[in-house]
Amino acid sequence: MSSVTPFLVKRTNSKRLHPITIRIIKDRKPVYIYLGQAIKLNQWYSKNCRVKNSHHDYLEINQLIIAKLSKANKSLLNAEIKEDNLSSKNIKRKMISKEEDDFFIVAQYYLKLIKNRKQFHQYDIEFKRIEIFKAFIKKDKLYFNELNFELLKQFENYLLNIRNLVARTVANYMITLRTIFNIAITKSVIYSQFYPFGKGKYQIRFPETRKTGLNIDEIRILENINGLTKAQQYALNVWLISFYFAGIRVSDVLKLKWLDFSENRLHYRMVKNSKLVSLKVPDKVLNILSKLDRDVYSIYLFKELEGVNVKDEKLIRTRIKTATRNFNRRLEIVAEKANIDKKLSMHIARHSFGNISGDKISIQMLQKLYRHSSVTTTIMYQSNFVQKDTDDALDKVINF
Repeated sequence: MSSVTPFLVKRTNSKRLHPITIRIIKDRKPVYIYLGQAIKLNQWYSKNCRVKNSHHDYLEINQLIIAKLSKANKSLLNAEIKEDNLSSKNIKRKMISKEEDDFFIVAQYYLKLIKNRKQFHQYDIEFKRIEIFKAFIKKDKLYFNELNFELLKQFENYLLNIRNLVARTVANYMITLRTIFNIAITKSVIYSQFYPFGKGKYQIRFPETRKTGLNIDEIRILENINGLTKAQQYALNVWLISFYFAGIRVSDVLKLKWLDFSENRLHYRMVKNSKLVSLKVPDKVLNILSKLDRDVYSIYLFKELEGVNVKDEKLIRTRIKTATRNFNRRLEIVAEKANIDKKLSMHIARHSFGNISGDKISIQMLQKLYRHSSVTTTIMYQSNFVQKDTDDALDKVINF
């Protein structure tokens, strides 16, 4: 007995949505073909096994369901006519076209997902990684069963020794390939048995990195430095604002508005995780604010986003990226003038706050300042800067 029916999975995914699948039963053995679409339970019409018109993409999803149903039924009919002893798994495999089995077709789907989430900076990064991988294999089509351990090791060697990338960057490239492979498994393009990543296969390793921040004396030098150009002082003001507010990211600093300040407090929403933040405005910040250019039309503390349509997220991302690059160039000159023999960039403001806070502030309070979702993240981040415990332990052993 055989049957092919659309099916809504009862168990929700990470977004609390129910995936839509095609269930194929042959000889009482079911297999499921995931369509890559998920909806709310109340958007599914169980009687007709279709998506209700309350979903904004119901027409397109229903057309996809019909197309997959037609393809599965044809496979079953052909098997019956030819009296082939096809299993449900073989029928499922026949339904996956060679076009869908192409790594770069699924890669395009992955990039589209990123763009739809309006993560334009991430899109640019992932697009470049995929293009470099395509240039490495020297062909425009790659079946997933060709993406094996040997090919991954060759690509790793190419990135390390030919492109001279650091180990952490190489790991990021491999994460991109792994993510695309996982999507292919979810969409039933390839069986999980061909998965080349994990224990006993290709393992992505993350090297430990050393985070270096400025110390108190170096911060004081920056606070009192003279002889800077207007552009260099402007970049330093952005850096200091970031540091004074517990190392908030440059994307957050450039989005700070004058209206975000009230009753001597800063109220803003973080770009990365959309969390609301409320912090006291230190006197050092008030001193900088009093020196910034401002008129009746000023919206932002800093001018990079003035006049930009707030809905044009791609342009905002580009402006921030360009501004950060310019800030970092000027900060290099500032560090040279200050005789600071450390890298000075916008991101170092966050490291500097972590370095100076050290073990002076409880982990729980640092978690609130950093707005980390998990205290474990704070512990791991702060472990780069706290050496007192290990130093004391070493002294107890050798000072005899």
